[in-house]
Amino acid sequence: MKKIAIFASGAGSNAAKIIEYFQYNKGIRVSLIVCNKPTAGFWTSPPVAGIPVLLIEKENFFRGSAYLGELGELGIDFIVLAGFLWKIPAALVKAYPGRIINIHPALLPKYGGKGMYGHFVHEAVVQAKETHTGITIHYVDEFYDHGQIIFQEKVEVSPDDTPEAVAQKVHRLEHEHFPRIIEAVIEGAGGQPKNATGLPNHR
Repeated sequence: MKKIAIFASGAGSNAAKIIEYFQYNKGIRVSLIVCNKPTAGFWTSPPVAGIPVLLIEKENFFRGSAYLGELGELGIDFIVLAGFLWKIPAALVKAYPGRIINIHPALLPKYGGKGMYGHFVHEAVVQAKETHTGITIHYVDEFYDHGQIIFQEKVEVSPDDTPEAVAQKVHRLEHEHFPRIIEAVIEGAGGQPKNATGLPNHR
């Protein structure tokens, strides 16, 4: 049994989809939710019921233990960032090499880096008059949106799309692909998951 910890900060729609996806998977289980915001939306989400939630604070995360003790006590094997906005400290990256993945709401390396999350990404895509955007699932290292790319999928951006319309398109991609890519990475099915878009898997 591989145990996942989901790190989340916001509404938690991706976290809920991941929990639902693995609910009946006998080999992979969501065993912990880690959150830095007591007002995050997923607290009231039904799929979270029964899963332990760890509320973390900045000082201990960045300059203390990085909560490695708590993760170790639960036997966490793999970390998934699902809308988690804090940078992952080096101690955590070192403790989980190649076992932390993130999803970003754009086609990296475009529209990545510090401060580029959520609506800020979609606004930038619309302002740049991009014809396509999408999602990138990648391994996490010590830098924002920098780790090795695992998977990308793209979607068309229409000239009249608002940032909100783009966000909806990207959310659909996230919910469709993120859980199954997590599964493929953990199970190591055929190595890295196949890129569905023809975009490069690596930078």
